[in-house]
Amino acid sequence: MVRLDGLIRTFKSAATDIKAFLHRQRWKEALIFFCFVLLAFGFWLLQSLQQEYETDLSIPLRYTNVPANIIFDSKLPDNLKVHVRDKGSALLNYTLGQKFRSITVNLEKLPIDTNRYVISRNQLEEDIQKQILATTTAYNFEPQRIVLNYGLRKSKEVPVRFNGSIQTQNGFLVAGDIIISPSHVTVYASENILDSIQEVKTVFVEVKEGKKTLTKNTALENIDGANLGTERVSVTIPIEEYTEKTLTVPVQIVNVPKKYKIRTFPQTVEVFCNIPISKFEDLKEENLSIEVPFHKLEENVTGSFDIDLTRKPEWVKNYNINPGKVEFILEENHSAL
Repeated sequence: MVRLDGLIRTFKSAATDIKAFLHRQRWKEALIFFCFVLLAFGFWLLQSLQQEYETDLSIPLRYTNVPANIIFDSKLPDNLKVHVRDKGSALLNYTLGQKFRSITVNLEKLPIDTNRYVISRNQLEEDIQKQILATTTAYNFEPQRIVLNYGLRKSKEVPVRFNGSIQTQNGFLVAGDIIISPSHVTVYASENILDSIQEVKTVFVEVKEGKKTLTKNTALENIDGANLGTERVSVTIPIEEYTEKTLTVPVQIVNVPKKYKIRTFPQTVEVFCNIPISKFEDLKEENLSIEVPFHKLEENVTGSFDIDLTRKPEWVKNYNINPGKVEFILEENHSAL
């Protein structure tokens, strides 16, 4: 309680000192002086903004509907630099307020037979006038005209490859091949560049904690010096809940000469398959096989060999075999002699 009373007295004392300072004659004079300075600056600024000035403005250029089989000889200009004159208030608006829209150059009807297209000064000047205020005078601009020199590219179709990372929730896995539509795209480029392009990749796609089939409209990676006939593709990633199914599969030795007989231990193995729930009833023992060619046993001196599935459905991606190694005995077949 004593500390609180001390804080209150300190606050009242500070408030009294501030009030006394504000009532001093020097503070009043200083405040009046600053008000006049601020007022004078405002009048000067208004007068300055009514005077005319010159400056340079930059208006962006955008090219649309460029035919995919066209290659330009040089880089196209991406802006127009315009020298203008107007009152300071208008020029301040250009700097702080108004943003220029792009001047759009539509190349959809670009003539193929001439290999040259000119955007005239009059056309550019007309587009500039649409962007600036009526009071603004445009004295000059660069470039005065735009000359497009171009040629025809060669083309070929290449496959599209998925580029990305897929992570699924526990109990879910990718249930099959990723489907890309269209699976091939047309690439337009010079002959040298075309020879180096074997595929087109999608931009990097990241899937985290996937638990259902996803379809994404995905852009394709740009290739320097080349145009793509298709800019985006549809990517379908099949993701399903998985379960385990165990099947007993016999180990078969194939191409055994008649004079030999092979015994394996064990003769069958268990295959543990992680498969989509929707495929549980479809997977049967006859869908799987383990075949070992006889010549591998002839070269074997250990009496045992590793085994793996030699036939399975495509949608069986993850599996384990127990045991993974099988022993064998090679005997002569006396009944065949």
